[in-house]
Order: sequence, then structure tokens, then C-alpha cells
Amino acid sequence: MKHFIVLVVLLLALVVSGCAAVTPSTQPPKVNADAMAVSDYRIGVDDQLQVSVWHNPDLSVSVPVRPDGRITVPLIGDVQAGGQTPEEVAAVIRDKLKAYVRDPQVAVILTQLRSHEYLARVRVTGAVRTPVSLPYRPGMTVLDVVLAAGGVTEFASPDRTELYRHAGKGDSQAYAVRLGKILNDGDLATNYPLQPGDVITVPQRTF
Repeated sequence: MKHFIVLVVLLLALVVSGCAAVTPSTQPPKVNADAMAVSDYRIGVDDQLQVSVWHNPDLSVSVPVRPDGRITVPLIGDVQAGGQTPEEVAAVIRDKLKAYVRDPQVAVILTQLRSHEYLARVRVTGAVRTPVSLPYRPGMTVLDVVLAAGGVTEFASPDRTELYRHAGKGDSQAYAVRLGKILNDGDLATNYPLQPGDVITVPQRTF
């Protein structure tokens, strides 16, 4: 009997420790600056590029990156841009233009960032009217994403909402969000700013 009681106590301890591991934090989520910045931007499909050739306005064009990842430049035709940095594309164009222009000076500038390859996303799932995955925008908050999802359903338990954020090495940290207080009371204490990769989950009520 004594051994049985010890076993039960150990099992309860394991259950409690397991529950503690998934309990969402009530502290504000930590901001990972590395997740919101890139050191070398790689051009993607649909990005808009401005190709400028110094003293040669006829060769300077504004072009979109086609679905095949290429752009068309006067005189030299198609150039691979997808997956390259603007500096790498400028170097290729410069080398190709040397057959037509003496010492060409080329600059490639990204004027519109549209590519899905680059745009990190934030997501909201669960008891919202339209679960969505949205391109991240600087300044985006929990409320912005929930409103974009059409708000919560009548079956939602909004004050049990959780924000999941990458914590490194494949792990995620959960943070408690009092979404009901945000929506109904205007209490913005947990209307946290988001960062790329965040996932917001709105659970349903338990009946």
C-alpha cells in the first residue's frame, strides 16, 4: 500500500509539472530584433525594381520580377533577379552591358516589396470568424490581426487567448492575452505588438 501511495504521488507530480510547462506566461512577450530584420534581402517574385544606368536614361527602367524570377533590361534582355540581392543583380547587368556601354555604372533599387518569399506572416486561428495568415507589418498588434480575422465568434473564450512566439531552437513560448478585455473594455494591456512568425489562438468555450 505504501508503495502504491508513493507511485500516485509521483504521477501527480509529473502531471503538475507537465501542466506548468504549457501554462502561458502573463508577462509581455519578448521582442526578438533578429526576427524583424534581414541582413541581405533576397529579391522575390512580384517585387518591383528600378534599374538605373548612369548617363543612359534609355537603359534605365522600372520592372517587376516575373513569375520565372527574371526581369527584362533593354539591350541585354532577361536577367535572373529572383533569389539574388540587388547588388548581385546590378553586377550581372553591369557585366552584360559592357558589350554595349563603356564602363557602365548600374544601380538596382527595390521600390516595391511584394514577394511572398520575403514577407513573414502572422496568423490567427481558433474561434475567429475567418482564420487568416497575414503579411507582417511593422507596428501590427494582436487587435489588428483579430479584427482582420473578422473578430471572435459567439463560441469564443477570448480571455483565454494565447500568443505563441518562437523562442529559439524550434521552441515556442505562450503568452496570455486577455482578448475579451481588449475588445469589450478597451483594456490594451495585453494588446501586444507582434513580430513575424507569431500565432494567435482563440479557444472555444467549454460547455
